[in-house]
Amino acid sequence: MDHLQAGGVKWMMYWIIFALFTTAETFTDIFLCWFPFYYELKIAFVAWLLSPYTKGSSLLYRKFVHPTLSSKEKEIDDCLVQAKDRSYDALVHFGKRGLNVAATAAVMAASKGQGALSERLRSFSMQDLTTIRGDGAPAPSGPPPPGPGRASGKHGQPKMSRSASESASSSGTA
Repeated sequence: MDHLQAGGVKWMMYWIIFALFTTAETFTDIFLCWFPFYYELKIAFVAWLLSPYTKGSSLLYRKFVHPTLSSKEKEIDDCLVQAKDRSYDALVHFGKRGLNVAATAAVMAASKGQGALSERLRSFSMQDLTTIRGDGAPAPSGPPPPGPGRASGKHGQPKMSRSASESASSSGTA
């Protein structure tokens, strides 16, 4: 078990140093990319960090990172406690705001829904039926109006009113 733990500590030191290197590299690349063999030196540095013979990451961790972390341990712990408290307060605050928004949305939906329901339930007059029909609701009950291909009179002739039939026969004779 000690062998696995030692290997884990070695990789932990490497990844911490590599993360610091990557962060520093972001800024130094802007200024030092013109330097001859800059990229080759970066590759050599990463190989030095990884090498089990040079133990570069372990050396840098023990010389610089560990002493800094040890001296600032109390401050780091205080910051973590503060962050925990702030995150809890933020969670409660945003949770309350979310519930308020959800409650407002539910009340608005209910009030709009109630208005739409009362619109549909009021007494129906002919004018009401035509406005509902325009909304896509079913047509009022009664005989459907004659349409193309629909015969409503005898022998497939459309049914006409008396005045319309008289005017049609008089115009045919004239």
